[in-house]
Amino acid sequence: MSASTDSIAVQLPPAPPEKAPGRGGFGVDSVIGSATLRYVIKRLAQSVLTIWLTITTVFVLIRMAPGDPAYSVAGPLASSDELARIRTSMGLDDSVFTQYLIYLKDVVRLDFGTSYSFQAPALDVVLDRLPYTITLAVAAILLTVVVAVPLGVWMARHADSRRELGANVVTIAGQSMPDFWTGLMLLTFFAVVFPIFPAAGFTSWSGLVLPAVTVAVLQIALISRMVRREMVNSFASPYMTVARARGLTDRRLTWRYAMRNSAIPVLTALGTRFAALLNGVVVVEVVFAWPGVGSLVVRALETRDYPLIQATVLVTAVLAIGVQLLVDLCYPLLDPRVRLGKGASK
Repeated sequence: MSASTDSIAVQLPPAPPEKAPGRGGFGVDSVIGSATLRYVIKRLAQSVLTIWLTITTVFVLIRMAPGDPAYSVAGPLASSDELARIRTSMGLDDSVFTQYLIYLKDVVRLDFGTSYSFQAPALDVVLDRLPYTITLAVAAILLTVVVAVPLGVWMARHADSRRELGANVVTIAGQSMPDFWTGLMLLTFFAVVFPIFPAAGFTSWSGLVLPAVTVAVLQIALISRMVRREMVNSFASPYMTVARARGLTDRRLTWRYAMRNSAIPVLTALGTRFAALLNGVVVVEVVFAWPGVGSLVVRALETRDYPLIQATVLVTAVLAIGVQLLVDLCYPLLDPRVRLGKGASK
């Protein structure tokens, strides 16, 4: 019996040393990196599907809307023969399905056609206006972050006090005021009564102030109230009680712990609002004669400029999807517990 036991108890060779995470290794970092890569590829595939659905929907809707692009180009005095000739040159005599197939083939080649109203490539017209919209959106979102985050933190630290009541009234008022009314009031006081800033256009950087403030008023009201809600929840969490018991200062508790745990929903809201601003703030651009994408869309709709509408929608959709993807990729930087990709958090 003992001989059989001794024969069984054979020493196994030592296991090979585990590779350190790094070059050629299979450590945690490489697993996380591969999961993130798979997540990005998956999101890009979803983005392609989203863009396809978007441009298809817009293609169908603008052709279902009343109005004739040929009439907008030729004018009210055009004869029937002239209108027919213009429709043929625009390809509007073909069936909608044929037009759609031609459109998809042109999109793959990045050819969006010629704008009816500008008589120039539609994509070039959009790209000429896009920097103005991006400038306005970036200025508004930066102003929102600078004002809304400290204001929301202050409201959370003084929650349910009389001082916070006044801040609540201001934020609710900012959330309730329409953009056109805010813009007109700012325009009246700071461009007419007190001519400090230009009334319209973008001839200098001072012309950016009033449109950016007009756009930021609503965003500040929304984001500050969200920051306040998230920070109040963080202050009531058990880990904050433990941190206070360790003697940490209020400043470190607020910005190192509470703000970091509240950052993800705030970042999501900021990303969503920024993506919406990239689509153009139509009312603000009209009030201040801002040469952005929003006013361009209004003109394209008025003239039934199919190529320009389709190019504008595609470009803004790509930008909005790109912003949302960047926001998602920033989540692990704010909270290391967040892992992108299926099963990455296990």
